[in-house]
This record gives sequence, structure tokens and C-alpha cells, in this order.
Amino acid sequence: MNGRAPTGPMLASPRCGAKTRSAASCRAPAVRGKRRCRMHGGAPGSGAPKRNRNARRHGRFTKVAIAQRKRIEALLAGARKVLQEMK
Repeated sequence: MNGRAPTGPMLASPRCGAKTRSAASCRAPAVRGKRRCRMHGGAPGSGAPKRNRNARRHGRFTKVAIAQRKRIEALLAGARKVLQEMK
């Protein structure tokens, strides 16, 4: 051996491929069993929480808020229709 570590398996491993800030693909090796590297979502515990816990923080995507927005959109659509008929 010449004192160097074997790099064959590392070079042959799948790459992350996530888009970086420079718009290039990430070339770090993907975490074993995942498609992304440890910095782009392959690490344990990374990613969005399950069951959409973030929606509860601000309430924007609760059923009540969604229904209210739909009612407002319908009201605005009706008002637009009346204004078009008045022209």
C-alpha cells in the first residue's frame, strides 16, 4: 500500500444532486439509504415535521382559514361580475 486510503467506493457512491446557492448540483456523497447528503436532508431528523405541525403555528392553513378565504374569493368574484355587468 502506498499510504493512501482507497477512494474507489467513495467516488463510486451516488451524489446528492441538490441545487446549491450557486445553481450548481451538490457533489457531496448521498447518505447511505437516502438520495441527499447530510447537509441537504439526508441526516436523521432533517426535513419538515410530520403531520404539518408548522401550519398550527400561524393558522394560515387550518380548515377554518381556508374556508374563510374561499368565501372571500367567491364574494370578490361576485362583485367583479356585478361590476362587469354595469359597464
